[in-house]
Amino acid sequence: MRYADRVVDQEIAHALRSAGAVLLEGPRACGKTATGLHHSHSAVRLDVDARARELAALDPMLVLDGERPRLIDEWQLEPQLWNQVRRAVDDAQAPGQFLLTGSATPADDVTRHSGAGRILRLRMRPMSLAESGHSTRRVSLSGILGGAPISGDRSPMTVPHIAERISIGGWPALQDLSAPDAQKLLRSYLDDVARVDVKLLEESGRSRDPARLRRLIAAYARHVATSASMSTIAADTASPQSKDVNRDTAAEYVDLLARLMVVEEQPSWAPHLRSRATVRQAPIRHFVDPSLAVAAMGASADRLLADPNTLGLLFESMAIRDLRIYAQALDGDVLHYRDSTGAEADAIVHLRDGRWAIIEVKLADSRVDAAAQALNALVARIDTDKVGKPVARIIVTGGQYAYTRPDGVIVVPLACLGP
Repeated sequence: MRYADRVVDQEIAHALRSAGAVLLEGPRACGKTATGLHHSHSAVRLDVDARARELAALDPMLVLDGERPRLIDEWQLEPQLWNQVRRAVDDAQAPGQFLLTGSATPADDVTRHSGAGRILRLRMRPMSLAESGHSTRRVSLSGILGGAPISGDRSPMTVPHIAERISIGGWPALQDLSAPDAQKLLRSYLDDVARVDVKLLEESGRSRDPARLRRLIAAYARHVATSASMSTIAADTASPQSKDVNRDTAAEYVDLLARLMVVEEQPSWAPHLRSRATVRQAPIRHFVDPSLAVAAMGASADRLLADPNTLGLLFESMAIRDLRIYAQALDGDVLHYRDSTGAEADAIVHLRDGRWAIIEVKLADSRVDAAAQALNALVARIDTDKVGKPVARIIVTGGQYAYTRPDGVIVVPLACLGP
């Protein structure tokens, strides 16, 4: 089976040329194993090889023996391997020794030796529309941030297609399935998270109620792409048959979901302002892929089409997923902006070299004019003498055409965007 290229491939190749080991982290089923095998000369898969796990417990160095780079798949199942890899890298004194993959973050004491200078961490996510073949890729985020003019392009996707892609998500194994079939598997995925995966992270003697965790996941989904407080999410777990989860327990659950890389929240950007407004620090709530929110709510593509507000929020979440994938390849982060006056931007792409772009996400073309006015007004509030002017003002849409407005704002359908 032919390997499907991923945006993270270039990052991995570069990292293996400079670091002794690379840790590729991402949610279960996002394609880490296939990507790890693509970049390795030998491999051990701890999730499917019971004998290898036995050997890792008896003599970890036996598991590390093989042609380099050697893939250690799902390393966290035998956490003692972390320090063994670190020592093996020290002994080799050469880059590109190991590629580790992991779909969960063990307790801090397991990796108290951080691996700094030896093990470089990279994040992998489900596929973007560009990676799954559902974007034309003709409008490059890298090009936009580099000041290149965009060429006109037309999206291959209609709103019903967008609802379908949101429901299927970027999971490699689901790409050829219908939205209803994909959703059945994704609901099972979340059940496994609640019943099995969380237990692997629990401290000894602790046990979570899978039913309560499942209610928390559903409540979180109802607030996706918003800055809902943890208290609000906790209160939304109540049902006629059961009491709500308290705020502290909800926060613990969300932390566990983050360690499993099921949720990935969007932090706030805090620029210098020209006004007295206060920047809101609350994160924006997102699953690593919006299809999980659809599954958690028990929704479907057809139901999303009948609920434009929810569809718009999930479209925003899909856009954030894709922007994160493209921005990471540019050594950048995707943040958000909210302040005490209600001014906001759905995304700020901030690069390590100081460049930044401001982005609004709108499903409907009819909202482009208002979004452009809001972007321009928000830029005027930011003290660009201190943070510099944005290199681009962008509206990501579910519409049909990519173009640059007379005011300089770039309008690009998500299904035209690529790295």
